[in-house]
Amino acid sequence: MTTKTILALALLSALASVADNASAAAFQLKEKSAKGLGRAFAGSISAPGDASVIADNPAAMRLLDGRLFQADASVVNYTIDFKGQGSDALGRPQSGGGGGDAGDTSPVPALYFHTPLGDKAHLGLSLTAPFGFKTEYNSNWIGRYNGIKTEIKAVDLGLSLSYDVNPYVSFGASVFLERAEAELYDAVDFGAILAGARAPGFSPGSADGYTRIEAKDDAVGFTLGGLFTPAEGTNIGIAYRSKVDHKLNDADISFGVPASAAPFLAAARPGWFVDTQASTALNLPATLTGSISHQVNDRWTVMADVTRTGWSKFAEVRLDFDSAQPTRTLDFGYRDTTFASIGAEYRYNEKLTLRGGLATDQSPVTDNIRDVRVPDTDRKWVSLGATYRASQSAEYSFGYTHLFLDEPEVSLVSATGSTVQGKYDVGTDIVAFSAAYYF
Repeated sequence: MTTKTILALALLSALASVADNASAAAFQLKEKSAKGLGRAFAGSISAPGDASVIADNPAAMRLLDGRLFQADASVVNYTIDFKGQGSDALGRPQSGGGGGDAGDTSPVPALYFHTPLGDKAHLGLSLTAPFGFKTEYNSNWIGRYNGIKTEIKAVDLGLSLSYDVNPYVSFGASVFLERAEAELYDAVDFGAILAGARAPGFSPGSADGYTRIEAKDDAVGFTLGGLFTPAEGTNIGIAYRSKVDHKLNDADISFGVPASAAPFLAAARPGWFVDTQASTALNLPATLTGSISHQVNDRWTVMADVTRTGWSKFAEVRLDFDSAQPTRTLDFGYRDTTFASIGAEYRYNEKLTLRGGLATDQSPVTDNIRDVRVPDTDRKWVSLGATYRASQSAEYSFGYTHLFLDEPEVSLVSATGSTVQGKYDVGTDIVAFSAAYYF
C-alpha cells in the first residue's frame, strides 16, 4: 500500500465521522481536545500537557512530556428551529412548515502522536477536523427555495516539527493535507420560472424540482508557531494557520425537473437545468492566535486566548457551469472575527485537576447577510472540565461547554421571487472525552 493511499484512507475515515455542526463561528470547529474544551480553549497554544498543540502551535511541543499518543472525541449537539412565514412570487402565503430541527448531533474526532527527537527537537502527527457544518430542513419547508441542505466538512492530516532554541524559546511549523467536501441541496420553483416565460398552465409552486451540488478537493496548508517562557511557569504562545484554497474543478451538479415542466424548460431555457459539472473555489480562512498561561502556585493556573479569523476572504462562492447554465454566485459577505477566552485550572491533588472557562465568540455573519444555510450569530461560552491521572502512563479528560446564543433573524428573497422571514431558536451543547498514553 502506497503512502498516498494510506493518507487518503486516513482522511476518508475521518471524514466519515467528522461533525456536521460548527460550534465556533460560521462553520469553524475548535473541538480538538477535551482539556481545551473544559477551559473554553483558553491557553490553547500555551498551556502544558495537551497534545492538541501539535496541530495548533507546533512550538509548544516543548511542553509535552515525552512520547505520547492522545485520542479525543467531542460530540456536538446543535439545534436550529425556525419560526416565521413566507410568500411565493405572487405574494401569496408560501406552503410548507418551519422545516423541523435543522441541526444534528455528530462527533468530532482528533488524534495526536508526539515524540522527542533528541534533546531539542520534536516530531508530531495529528488528525483533526477544523471545519464542519450541516443544516438540513424538511424538503417542503417554506424556505426551501433558499436552501434545504448545506454540508461542509474538512479534515486535516498534519506533520509537525519544532526546535527548542533554549529552555525559554521554541519555534515550530507544520504542514497539513486537507480534504474538503461540500454539498448544497435546494428546491427550485420551476413553476415560477415557466410562469415568467409565459408557459401556459404554470404558476409559482406548481412544479417544484431540485438542484444538488457535490464537490470535494485536497489542498495543502501550514501552521507556524512560537512559544516563549519569560519566567518560570509563564508561557506565551503565538501561532498562524494559513488559509487553504480549495479548487473544486469537478463539482457534480444534478437537477430534478418535473416531467410536466421538462419540455417547456427545454424550449424556454435550452441547455439549462441539465446534469453537468462546474468549477468553483472554497477558501477556508486563516487564523492568528495569541495565548498565555501562568502558573500562580502549585494548585492554580490561569490562562487566556485571543484568535482572529480572516473570514472576510470567504466573500462568495461562484459556480461556473460546463453547460449553458449561467454562472451562479452564492454571496456570503462574511467579516473577520475575534474569539476571546479566559480560563483556570485547579490541581485538586496529584491525580485530579479541575478546570473552567468563559469565552466570547463573534460571528462572521451580520444581520443584513444572514441566510437559512448558516443562520449564525454571536455566542457566549461557559465551560467545565476535569482530568484524572490514572497512572504515570495514562490520563483521561472530560470537557463540557454550553453556548448561549441570541435569536438570529432572516429576511430573504429567492432567485425565483419567493420570500421567507422569521427568527431562529438555536442552541449548542458540547461534550468531549480524551485519553492520553505516555510510553
